[in-house]
Amino acid sequence: MVFESLAEKLQDTFAKLKGKGKLNEKDVKSALREVKMSLLEADVNYKVVKKFVNKVEERAIGQEVMDSLTPGQQVIKIVNEELTDLMGGERSELTSADSPPSIYMLVGLQGSGKTTSTGKLARQFKEKGKEPLLVAADVYRPAAIKQLQVLGERLDVEVFQMGDQNDPVDIVKAGLARAEKEKLDPVIIDTAGRLHIDEELMQELQDIQEAINPTETLLVVDAMTGQDAVNVADNFSEKLDISGMIMTKLDGDARGGAALSIREVTGKPIKFAGMGEKLDQMEPFHPDRMASRILGMGDVLSLIEKAEKSIDKEKAKDLERKLREDSFTFEDFLDQLDQVRNMGPISDLMGMIPGAGKAKQLKNMQLDDSELDRIEAIISSMTPEERRNPKVINGSRRRRIANGSGTSIQEVNRLLKQFKQTKKMMKQLSGKGGKKKSGFNLPFM
Repeated sequence: MVFESLAEKLQDTFAKLKGKGKLNEKDVKSALREVKMSLLEADVNYKVVKKFVNKVEERAIGQEVMDSLTPGQQVIKIVNEELTDLMGGERSELTSADSPPSIYMLVGLQGSGKTTSTGKLARQFKEKGKEPLLVAADVYRPAAIKQLQVLGERLDVEVFQMGDQNDPVDIVKAGLARAEKEKLDPVIIDTAGRLHIDEELMQELQDIQEAINPTETLLVVDAMTGQDAVNVADNFSEKLDISGMIMTKLDGDARGGAALSIREVTGKPIKFAGMGEKLDQMEPFHPDRMASRILGMGDVLSLIEKAEKSIDKEKAKDLERKLREDSFTFEDFLDQLDQVRNMGPISDLMGMIPGAGKAKQLKNMQLDDSELDRIEAIISSMTPEERRNPKVINGSRRRRIANGSGTSIQEVNRLLKQFKQTKKMMKQLSGKGGKKKSGFNLPFM
């Protein structure tokens, strides 16, 4: 989960504060020492940590907190606000050109995820009804052009390329001319990277910027590289007019140091976060929502947005009807499972539910994708009759299902029990009177 280790340490620190009726200066300073160590262990830049802790301490040691009836909550509120400010404050939107096409130039080191991010960005514009043009300007990396063409085919998006023997500046100019002629908008340029920053690379990127004057130049950085990502961003910002950043592989960064440092060091906002390898796994970066997740307050807005994108509204209505009529089956259960999978890794979803990470009843539950795999395997091993009417599943059937799914009879029994409980709970929530509107449910809870 994003920021997992940092979130756990900070939440433990603030749980101690919330348990106290009154706070004194010593309590606050002790807690902030733990915060400081947690941030440093998360690979946050030392200067950023020092400045952050000083700002929190300045606000926390005052009448606002000391005289409060809930001083622990007040300190958390201050930390939440300062974390949000540290990551950029408000969501930074992409700007558009006054007259089409808008031009987005992606730059970064080799291996940072530029080409994939180019495809992900194109997908988002396609969803908005736009017709983007992808320009293959990386003439150095083997198969870079082919990779972009494959992405273009998957997205049904045109890719402009002139092979790997032409000058990148000429390729970009010709690509822009094609977009203007065919009225394609926006133009997204995949530029070359290097294994490390060198003058030749920077000069080429400067020449492209000067030739086309892009609407935005987006630096793609790998969150997994920690402080190296911050140093790369700092170096690129010195040489190029960078408008914002796309941070890739944030889903695999349990520490989160780069995401917390990079805005403060470079002054440039994170505009998107890569949350997986699939083309639909790039999200707008919301500093306030990310701060809330780190502090265990959840991110309900992002959870709702994911649900709205992933949940089939017609299926949700049909599910509501089945719940009212008490005709919910294992086939419906499996369908719910697929829809939950479409929303992303279970651990990330749980991080969006306020307090879920600390809830006692969830502590010992296997809330991961491997558990979903087991559930799916068990249901898939049932006959159509067994899925529709679990009451027919006797001892011999349970053994057959367990053998067929590679699980144990105990696991089959547990799923049958969970299904019965879930069905009962969902029926209660549907309220027979129709008070609960269609929505989504986690099928293993």
